[in-house]
This record gives sequence, structure tokens and C-alpha cells, in this order.
Amino acid sequence: MTSPPAIAPARAVAVCASVTASALLLTGCGIVLDLTGGRETPVVEEPTEEEVDPRPEPADLAFPYTREGQIFQDNGQDSTLRFAITGLERTDEYTVLYYENTYVDHFQGIVTNLSMPNTLIDPVSGRAFWEITDEEGYYYGSVAPTPDGYPVEVGATNRYRRYFPRLPDQIRQITFVGSGLGAMTGIPVVDVEEEQPDPENPNGPDLVVTGPAYGDIVEFENRRPDPGAEEWIGEQESFVDSDVASTTREGDTETVALKADVMFDFDSAELTDEAEEVVRSAARSVERNIDPADSEITVIGHTDGRGSDSYNEELSEERAETVRDVLEEELGSGYDFVVEGRGSEELIAEEGGSDDEEARARNRRVEFSYVVDRSDEGATSGRDEGLLGSSERHVFPPAGFVEDDTAEVVASATDDDVRLDVHPLRRDGAYVISTVSLTNTGDEPVLPDMGGGDAVIPGAPTEFSQGALGGFQLLEPDTDLVRYVTVLNFGGQSYTGFADEVHEMQPDNTYQLVAVFPAPPRDVETLTLRAGPFGEIEDVPFTE
Repeated sequence: MTSPPAIAPARAVAVCASVTASALLLTGCGIVLDLTGGRETPVVEEPTEEEVDPRPEPADLAFPYTREGQIFQDNGQDSTLRFAITGLERTDEYTVLYYENTYVDHFQGIVTNLSMPNTLIDPVSGRAFWEITDEEGYYYGSVAPTPDGYPVEVGATNRYRRYFPRLPDQIRQITFVGSGLGAMTGIPVVDVEEEQPDPENPNGPDLVVTGPAYGDIVEFENRRPDPGAEEWIGEQESFVDSDVASTTREGDTETVALKADVMFDFDSAELTDEAEEVVRSAARSVERNIDPADSEITVIGHTDGRGSDSYNEELSEERAETVRDVLEEELGSGYDFVVEGRGSEELIAEEGGSDDEEARARNRRVEFSYVVDRSDEGATSGRDEGLLGSSERHVFPPAGFVEDDTAEVVASATDDDVRLDVHPLRRDGAYVISTVSLTNTGDEPVLPDMGGGDAVIPGAPTEFSQGALGGFQLLEPDTDLVRYVTVLNFGGQSYTGFADEVHEMQPDNTYQLVAVFPAPPRDVETLTLRAGPFGEIEDVPFTE
């Protein structure tokens, strides 16, 4: 079995001034000169809580869907890219994405677009779909005419198609990432009996030497997936934290971690009065979220790294048994419990650093895990006061398409020569998209230090602080809930924060970046963005 695209070697790079990169890790080339056609962005009425349909019919089927903006290139020749999705078809075998790229300005040397891999996201379930590859890691679809890549020129439009796993029937629209221009929400899925025919006269191979001319349409031969080709389907994993508990959702498993320092006195396995009510709220969350077809609940106690192994194992098991007893009392019969004490075997925060006390406190915990109900019945758009706040899952309809996520700036902050512009938040299914723009206001290229000491909460799990924007968090102003950037997990072979990387920024250039978080309830109208070295940005609103 080969590795997924995010960790496979690059296969297609560009060829000098007339050729650009299509690295295996990244999006490939293409673009159009004017694809908007005067189409207005559809207006979708906000439903009431009773009317929420997490998967409504798409409001607009008017392809293409177009974005334009500055993208990072590996040689520093950052360019303005116009990217258009011209079709998204679901056949009986797979899903086909059609897109076009046009570089609007300068293009010199061998360059590679440094964006995320092309990924289709179902914002309701959180499932993610990567492009289908062969055994060597090459993408199926448009074939590069040389081992180095595709012929590209400023103003020429390259047309591409790529193949993804077949999307489940209930998915009607998706969110696309991979162009380097943020998250393109509300892309409709069109069911077809057969995909579009192959290009009749692929001219890409003829233009390798001479290069396309301004205004040319460049097409390539198509290669359909072979039987048994590699398919990559992953999950968005979420982490929501509070003073008393945190909840991690990994695919179909939810794990609630009760913080032992809040739940128990030192060297004690008896719950405090306050802690007992927390466990009862957690039990109601289990009742709401658990899959009725799988009633097993695993309760595991953990300690920090201090103390002997035998002492830690005994104390952790006693605390797990105490939590199990309250859960069982609250839930009643019909549930199967497995109880373990693992002492300090599974530390989730690294001890011994500058945040040692916070790390040790996070490691002292009692966790209970269960299989969640993957249907929409286990989710809500509003807050349920009877549930543990970190365990609520809020689901809204997928966001509609917008051509420019950066049109409105709600706050700005600076760090040396870098300006951060914050744009309104957008709810997208079970998630919220935070879009920011970074501008190099200086005279020299700069690589911002986005991973400074303020970027990660002390003691936080490292897997939920990855990527340049991975240290960002969203804080609810009226609660203690902190929402971390979600993580994309493709079978454990690729595990990365769902947030853009920041590369070297050229002078006067502005770059659009996104980070994705689990969604808060409908009554939350603003959130505080913890933006690493830029500090806390308060009162960031949701877009209408």
C-alpha cells in the first residue's frame, strides 16, 4: 500500500518560464481569463433551529466557481492565480473534479504551488477525500506531457481533471481546498451516468517546447483510475477544551477527558460535589451522542509521570471506577463498561518543559470513550444546557459559495512587518472557517514566526497545534470553551492540522489563509480569535 498524497514524493514540477509546477503534493496548474460571467452569489435564507436541514439541495448549479488571489510559490515568485472549478461529477465509480488555472501575472523559473493537497470535504460529517493515485503515487486524470510538468504561460488557461473516491449519495455539496485561495464552500455535486468525454485534441504535448501563448486554452490527455487504485478517505478530528473537561472526536469515536485536578482532591479517588455534577452532565452527553448499536463505554484513568508505576496504576484505576459508577447510575442499564487504569503510560502533553505544571495537569485525567452516532440525529445547532459543553456537536447547512472571503475586514493586528487582517467567520456544516489575510508591509521578504510561545496554550495536545495557523484557537466569550484547529487524519498515514502553512512572504504581497474549527452553537454571535504572535482578537463576528 502506498502513502497518501500528503507524504508521497513530488512527481510533477514545472519547466522554466513557460512551465509551472504540478507537484504531487499540491494542486496542479490551470486557469481562465474571465469565468464569473456576471453570476451573483446566491443568497441562502438562514433557517430557524427547527428548520435546519444539514444537507439541503444546492442553491446554485451555475459552474464555474472562481477564486483569484496571491499564492505561495517555492522559488519566491509568488503569483496571482485565477482558479475555477468548472464541474464536479459523481459517477457510479468515482467523483471527477474539473478545474482551470490561469496565472495572471509574472511567472519565471521552476515553481511549485505551496498549497494544501486538493481535498474534498463534506462539512456535515467531517469526512475528507483525497485524489486517487496509482501505486507509485501519481494522480489519475490530466497527464503531464513531460516528467517535469505542464506547459504554462501567463494568461493561458490550462484545463485539468482529477479523480476522487466516489462521494456518498447523501453529500450534495462539498468544500474544496487546494487552490491556495482559501476554502471554496458550497460546490455542488452533480450526478451523471458518464463523466465528460476526454479532450478531443489535447494540445499540451505540442506546447512543451514553445509554450502556450496568452489566451490559449491548453488541454491534456486523460488517464482514468485503474481497478484497485489507491483511495484516500479521511476524517476531521476535533478538540474542544474547557476548565473541567475536553472532548476529542476522532472519526466515529468520541473521548471525553475529565481533568483530575478538578474532579479529585490530591491522592484521592472520591469525586468532589462539583465534579459529580460534571460527570452527570457528561453522562447526558454520552446518552445524546452514543451510537445505539454500540453500547460499550471504555473508562480509563491516567496520571502524570511522577510517582511509582504501581502507585499511579492503582490510583488511576480507582478514579476510573469512581467515574464509571456515576456514569452507570446516571445512564441506567443497557450499557457495557470496560474500566482500566494506565497510570502514566499514555501522556498526552510533554512534561519537563516550560509549561510542566500545565502539562502534568492535563495528563492527570479520567477518559471515557464510545462510538458516536454518525447520523445527524446526534447533533444540534443550539446549545443544550444539560450537556457537557465540550461534547456538544453543532451542525448547520453547508455554507454557500462566495467569490471573495476577504472582502470585509473586521479587525487588524501587526507583528513587526506583517499585518494580520481578520475576516468574518463562516459556519460550514459542523465546522467554522476562520479566514485571515497576511500582508508583508516591509521592503524585504519575511517568514513570520507563527509558532511563538503565545501560539499554543501551555499543556495543549501537540497534534492539535500543527501547521502555521495550527496554534490558533477560538474562544467563546461567555464560556470557558476553547476550540482548536481540526486535524485531517487519513488512516494514520497522514495527520495534519486543517490550517494553511505560511511561507516566505514577498514585500507588498497579501496572502489568504484559512483555519477550520468545530462549530459553536447558533446563539454564539462572536468569538475571540487567539492568533499566536498577533495576540487575541476579540469580537470576531460570523458572516450573515
